[in-house]
Amino acid sequence: MNDHRALLQEALQEAKTGLREGGLPIGSALADRAGRVVARGHNLRVQTGDPTAHAETVCIRNAGRRRDWHELTLVSTLSPCIMCTGTALLYRIPRVIVGENRNFLGAEDLFRSRGVELVVVDDPECIQLMAEFVRQHPDLWNEDIGL
Repeated sequence: MNDHRALLQEALQEAKTGLREGGLPIGSALADRAGRVVARGHNLRVQTGDPTAHAETVCIRNAGRRRDWHELTLVSTLSPCIMCTGTALLYRIPRVIVGENRNFLGAEDLFRSRGVELVVVDDPECIQLMAEFVRQHPDLWNEDIGL
């Protein structure tokens, strides 16, 4: 599976859904070895009041019980935080595609130290979407990242 940008578009659609719902514009997708999306999710922290409802954890939850975690690829529009990184590591997801890490640099070193293949796309649309949100809603952003 080499089409990182197509998978990132799936996550971006989730991010835009989250924004339309009044939440944070962070989206995620899980794809199998053939590149088929098996689950999607977006940050639902604002919508549900659940502080753990980050895009990646929601996506992994939406995937349900599986036995093929070690063959999946996790895609996120934003560099995953330590909680989401830990969840991906717990399920031994071997590949992570990140849309951008300029607005927030997550636990990428932890992924690398555990042998996870990490691809940072540095996507302009992901960067702009998050930067505009942070600028327009600093209170929600700071609450989400614990400031």
